Amino acid sequence: MTLAQKTQPLMGKDEQGIQQGYLSTLMLVERLHRQLLDVVKDELERERRDDINSVQALLLFNIGDDELTAGELRTRGHYLGSNVSYNLKKLVDGGYLSHQRSAKDKRAVRVRLTSEGNKVSTMVSDLFDRQLKSLGPVANLGGDELDHLNGALMRLERFWTDHIRYRL
Repeated sequence: MTLAQKTQPLMGKDEQGIQQGYLSTLMLVERLHRQLLDVVKDELERERRDDINSVQALLLFNIGDDELTAGELRTRGHYLGSNVSYNLKKLVDGGYLSHQRSAKDKRAVRVRLTSEGNKVSTMVSDLFDRQLKSLGPVANLGGDELDHLNGALMRLERFWTDHIRYRL
């Protein structure tokens, strides 16, 4: 029995609709993230890049021209996994990132893209640019709809952040 099935008898009709919508949103957000990784993986395969995975390619894309620490990647929301250090080490070992100790905090290591890392970042950027061109004609999504969607997702993100911060 699902959570929705367990709690429905206790709720009114409007509350049941909101619950169904919320649970659908949760599943959709999770599924969309996995599909994004699959889209990037497909692009890596087309480019015959088998030495890097989709999570690592997105990390390179999100680092871009910046020089960041692992902690900054997490706090900026660029990385969702708990093993960011592992992926950063693999990217350094693979020649995609260079690293050096922070001048301010010797415990922190700052990373930046190498020329090879820039190639992957550009590849992901080009992929997103191609998708952007077909977003309207193929997916029937325009700027207003994306603004509305992004606003709703940012409010949901804030709700979850508050939930964690204030132990709601």
